[in-house]
Amino acid sequence: MKVSRLNSIEQYVISRETVSIDELCEVFGVSKNTIRRDLNELEMRGHITKVYGGVTATVPGGAVPTPIRSGLNMADKSLIGRLAAEEIADGDTIFIDSGTTTLCLLRYLVAKKHITIITHSLGAMSEAAKYENLNLISLGGIYSPTTDSFVGLSTIEALAAMRITKAFMGATGVSLTAGMTNTTFLEAEIKRAVVQRADHIYLMADSSKLNREAIVTFCHLKDLTGFITDREPPAEYLDLCKRENVQIRFE
Repeated sequence: MKVSRLNSIEQYVISRETVSIDELCEVFGVSKNTIRRDLNELEMRGHITKVYGGVTATVPGGAVPTPIRSGLNMADKSLIGRLAAEEIADGDTIFIDSGTTTLCLLRYLVAKKHITIITHSLGAMSEAAKYENLNLISLGGIYSPTTDSFVGLSTIEALAAMRITKAFMGATGVSLTAGMTNTTFLEAEIKRAVVQRADHIYLMADSSKLNREAIVTFCHLKDLTGFITDREPPAEYLDLCKRENVQIRFE
């Protein structure tokens, strides 16, 4: 019970970046003394730190290790995965980007036929290997624990020989000015290479990613085929997508 609560508190703080002690007490139904003890333990993990009256995440969302990120906004990510799968036709060759949102797409492909998966994501490789109907092509490179993926020049070179029907991309942040952004330069270079080779590009991002910017831009919203998210985006995003003929899907 306590371990589950600690993990839930950590995920809650990281998803919101800064949270007050009063809010944590209300959300998790415990006393201030209990929350303070929990925060003391969580602070030793290195992903959050106590501040006056509350707690804040100590690393950007994209730099949080995958096991922690995988627990954030899971219902929204599962919805996005189901909507994304509806864009895939039998015979497609698709790229699955690194990240915990794109990973949710694979479980909805069990009824598809002759689908080829190209990916540099270790998590996506592991998940895709469970399904007999999926052909899997893995890209080489050096393993990055932060992104749970393989990166490097060899990864980009491998993409040069690939034909990608549809690419399903994740992002650390999405904004009207910076487009789709990422915290890691090597990861962003792979994303750029994919965007250049794919016939159709889909962004899979829940609403918590909107109006956030990381350090490296790898694609602009106007270049997308579709934007798949968990709820209706703000009006300015709807206007841009309508103007640039970008399909938006949400529920």
